[in-house]
Amino acid sequence: MRVFSASLATETNTFAPMPTGLASFRERGYYPAGQHPEQPSLFAGPLIAARQRGRPLGWELIEGMVAFAQPSGITTRAAYESLRDELLADLRAALPVDIVLLGLHGAMVADGYDDCEGDLLQRVRAIVGPGVVVGAELDPHNHLSAAMVEHADVLVSFKQYPHTDALERGLELVDLCLATQQRRMRPVAAVVDCRMLVMMHTTREPARSFVERIQALEGRDGIVSISLTHGFAWGDVADMGTQVLVYADGDAAQAQRVARMLADELIGMRDALGLPWPGVDAALDEALAIDGGPVVLADSADNPGGGAPGDATFILQRLVERRIAPACLGPLWDPVAVRIAFEAGVGARLSLRIGGKIGPLSGVPLDLSVTVEALHPDMMMSSLSNSVAALGDSACVATDDGLRIVLISLRNQAIGTDLFSQLGVDLAAMKMIVVKSSQHFHAAFSKVAKHIIYVGAPGVVSADLKSLPYRKIRRPKWPIDGGSLPRSMP
Repeated sequence: MRVFSASLATETNTFAPMPTGLASFRERGYYPAGQHPEQPSLFAGPLIAARQRGRPLGWELIEGMVAFAQPSGITTRAAYESLRDELLADLRAALPVDIVLLGLHGAMVADGYDDCEGDLLQRVRAIVGPGVVVGAELDPHNHLSAAMVEHADVLVSFKQYPHTDALERGLELVDLCLATQQRRMRPVAAVVDCRMLVMMHTTREPARSFVERIQALEGRDGIVSISLTHGFAWGDVADMGTQVLVYADGDAAQAQRVARMLADELIGMRDALGLPWPGVDAALDEALAIDGGPVVLADSADNPGGGAPGDATFILQRLVERRIAPACLGPLWDPVAVRIAFEAGVGARLSLRIGGKIGPLSGVPLDLSVTVEALHPDMMMSSLSNSVAALGDSACVATDDGLRIVLISLRNQAIGTDLFSQLGVDLAAMKMIVVKSSQHFHAAFSKVAKHIIYVGAPGVVSADLKSLPYRKIRRPKWPIDGGSLPRSMP
């Protein structure tokens, strides 16, 4: 058995100000063919799964390029085409193969390519032909396109948000592709567009039970795989939105029935899936009213994991002005401030200009008198699926009021609590912990939080979808178009 695996992934915020170029991939995760380490990474799930499944079976695993970038603005044409062509060259060099396993995101948009994954899968299919099984693992915040479904035999999305199941889904993909290659299964796909966009936090109801219901349906009555596309609201492309993908074993009608049933159930619970989004001061008031702590406040609008810069000061400014302490905030991306802190050294007191550097949705720079409390060169943070994430040189600075700010030089969102603890911040002693993340923080921070508040702050990943200048999405789409949609649509 000859198996080829490779990855090319990023999530594109088409409204974000910073382009995604080759440097973004090399900074975050670029491994030429055969050089990905044993340690898992989020978008190399199929590769790690193929290693685990294939070694005891004696597979010949040919490992192609693995490249992924921190979410940001539109990927440059040069970056996409050069990385795509490198992956395809690796595939050609590996021929003949029986199975192709790809780690993709599903919401990558490049200059001239609104559907990068569809383009890549079409080219992969043209190279290997119809007899080779092609499978891909996706992030659920994808734009599921007809080209993606047409040119892959099997697509499997993470089921959990936070994405704690990347390896589990990778193993599922490998097993489904192997069964297809051995002709023990003939997957046929059905897709239903829910004509809406929902945010499904699988850490709470009703999303948690809905995912459990989906998993209970898999392996019964001919249904072999079910994936939910939540959609990625900040990608202005035609296929943006919530969709249901079902594979049945040789029975297209059964796949369509189950997909339609689940889509209708999902549409029916759409209001219950929503979150309150208090403004900055309302969120701070709510947190202060809670007895004890710590209270975690999620600055979703400035989440680098959704393409935001990570340098917004809207919440930080109000923490300073209201003298709220003890509190901490991070990670705030500011390489210049980090460099100054390293030059000054631990214990130094200095005036430091922090944040607000990229554009209007980053707020204003804040000039603060701070003490450098801790420095950590090349700091790594615990991440999802037993992987780690680089934060670069990092510093913790503190105001006289007891507000601690974690500054980083490599843009990333809050995932592991060790982004604070490695710099000496005692989270248990905090009244508030402000994290720049939408939901990936939840797996770790929920263990220390007394309460969690999702803040409706300004930012590049604003929850106010009606304010976004969409040009390409298919309309109408709930909730962007309000109550104009019926509960069930064909």
